[in-house]
Formats: sequence, structure tokens, C-alpha cells
Amino acid sequence: MHKAATPLLALAATLALASPLAARDSLGMFGGWGAFRDPAAPRCYAIAKARDSTSQRDYQPYATVATWPKRGIRGQVHFRLSRKLAAEPQLALRVGSKRFTLTGGGADAWAADKKGDAADVAAMRSATTMTITARDARGRRFANTYDLDGAATAMDSATVGCAKLGRWDGSPLPSLSSGIT
Repeated sequence: MHKAATPLLALAATLALASPLAARDSLGMFGGWGAFRDPAAPRCYAIAKARDSTSQRDYQPYATVATWPKRGIRGQVHFRLSRKLAAEPQLALRVGSKRFTLTGGGADAWAADKKGDAADVAAMRSATTMTITARDARGRRFANTYDLDGAATAMDSATVGCAKLGRWDGSPLPSLSSGIT
């Protein structure tokens, strides 16, 4: 098997475990990122798994950027982390040279608000990697790193894919050129 195909197969396997195949449509694979549409929800999302690591993991870490047309949500960032978080996890996201603070609980992290989502997504579009660092339930620091090759195209594909699912609160979908809102 070709080495470049291995990460894509691992991502496909992770996605197959995360939700039934019949419930979503593939919109394409772009670098290490996939784009999917789930008409049942309805939602569309770009997703990638974290780089492999020799560190202990309780969960398979992944990142998503989702659009929920009926809720009027576009560009919502979510991370499933590799470990359960401490009560005060000190979550930080580094995207290229930019740094952001995240919030979270359990094994999940996200931006505090829509403005944070927009800043995270904008940074992801121009960087090559991003890393989330946190403190786990045992007090140990850990990190999950993602390659961003294909992320912008996957995010755009997810947004366009949701245009087929209907309207945003009864109004036309915003164009991609209008920016993340």
C-alpha cells in the first residue's frame, strides 16, 4: 500500500466508527482532511485526525469545522482530544504562529464564542499545522498536532455542501466571499 494512502484510510476508518455511513455523504478528501454532509442532522463538516503519536491516548483525537444551516451556525470548531481533561485544563491552540485560548470539558475543546471560531478558522486557512495543548485528568501536559494541508478546501466544500440542505433561518445562505460569520 502506498504510504500517502495510509492516513486517508485511517481517517475513513475513524469516520466510519464515528457515524453510520448511510447517514452522511462524502464531499471529498483534501490532503488529510475530509468533507461530509449529514442531511439527517442537517449539518456539514470538515474533519481530520491528529498526527499519530507514541504518547498515551484514551481517545482518537480529531478536529472538525462544522456548518449547521438550520441553526445559522457556520465555521464552528470542535476538537476531540486524546485524553480526558483536568478540571482546569489550561487549553491552548497554536495555529502557525498565532495562539488562542480554548474552553472545554471531558475530552472536548472548542472556541468560547463565534468570534473565537472565526479567528481559529481564519488562522487555519493560512497555516500548515496546529497544535492543541492541555492538562489531562492526571495533571500531565499533552498535545495533539494536526496537519492543515487541505483544511481550507475541506471547510469550503462542507460550506458549499450545506447549501443543498436548505436555508439559514429562512434567509439565503451567505456567500463564501462574505467571510466567516
